[in-house]
Amino acid sequence: MSGDAVRQVFPSGPATGLVGVLALLASLHSSVGLDVRGWTVGIGCGVALAVLLACGLVAARRYVLLPADRVTLTRAVLVCGVAGLTADAGLTADAAPTAGSGSGRVLVTLCAVALVLDAVDGQVARRTGTVSPLGARFDMETDAFLILVLSIHVARDLGWWVLGIGAARYLLLLVRVASRWMPWLRGQVPPRRWRKAVAAHQGIALTVATAEVLPAAAATVAVAAGLVLLLVSFGTEVATLRRRARQKAVVVATPVAWPVGPLGEAEVRSLT
Repeated sequence: MSGDAVRQVFPSGPATGLVGVLALLASLHSSVGLDVRGWTVGIGCGVALAVLLACGLVAARRYVLLPADRVTLTRAVLVCGVAGLTADAGLTADAAPTAGSGSGRVLVTLCAVALVLDAVDGQVARRTGTVSPLGARFDMETDAFLILVLSIHVARDLGWWVLGIGAARYLLLLVRVASRWMPWLRGQVPPRRWRKAVAAHQGIALTVATAEVLPAAAATVAVAAGLVLLLVSFGTEVATLRRRARQKAVVVATPVAWPVGPLGEAEVRSLT
């Protein structure tokens, strides 16, 4: 089998991402002592990343990553490292790495780099003319998973209500999957900049809370504001989908008017 045929069956991008995750986990193991739990979660995330990305590429009939996709893949690898560090800390606030500890500093650094790259991949896609639905979905799901992992980490200190931020995206996906009786929920709303700003706020607020650069009260307010904004964003999205479905139903139910003009009048006369 030729090299091109192999790449068509096994896209190289997902395999590269998995290798990157393993290399990052090895680096974390040597620097902060990543344990078995962190390795297990990190490898699991890396395998899921490779499989889902490969499925997306095959479904889109693409076998190579575009320039912006490579940036997003780098972010996804970093997020897998964040997940490994978060799992390594356990489920209690006492076990969670503090911002001053070695693992805490590494965790904050990985998050900060991932957030910076989040502003890069979109610019790369637009400047290279390689904007694609797969790239946009890859970017969005990477953001969502980072927010989920950070919400788990921050919830140890601020309370488990923070998990609502990380779970919101996946709850919406479950609603859409289970929407047999409400197919209008499967629609897509047009992109809005304020929704992107709300998504960016979640990552920034959770990273700031992780870094412990603000007093606990201020961090709580910032994260809680993010949750409120997220609920407003999802609420308006659902309302928009419902309104568009009703408008479509009205258009379909509206009877077609009789044609106006000489031909239409002649047809009317012939029937009377």
